Amino acid sequence: MPYKAGKIRLLALGLIKKDDRLFLSRGFDPIKDRTFYRAMGGGVDFGETSLDALKREFIEEINAEITNIKYLDCLENIFVFNGSPGHEIIQLYQCDFVDRKFYEIDTISFKEGKREKTALWVESDRFKSGELSLVPEQFVKYI
Repeated sequence: MPYKAGKIRLLALGLIKKDDRLFLSRGFDPIKDRTFYRAMGGGVDFGETSLDALKREFIEEINAEITNIKYLDCLENIFVFNGSPGHEIIQLYQCDFVDRKFYEIDTISFKEGKREKTALWVESDRFKSGELSLVPEQFVKYI
């Protein structure tokens, strides 16, 4: 769902780790000419818990069930994307894939609305060193 000016968006995101890698969605800001990465998940619908939203988003986006779900934190993120301000409250979870095949796949293409997106495994050291950008920046303390 696109951001609306003056609105705060509630998200449920799931951080999946395997050894020294993280499973993340890759994004691109054309105004900043910058690639960034963030945990998979999405918006919480009215009347839906963040936990239910997290499970639903993984099914909708990459047809994956998640398990071993553990609540990590609530984060606030104020940012500018594609020239427009955004504000989100993130319910962050750590989780695992039910189907072990997802740990063997390098990349998965999926649609988010009309946009083509890619989810992939990325070495966590690349974020710790600053080589790649993880958003929001507060996520780094969980990797």
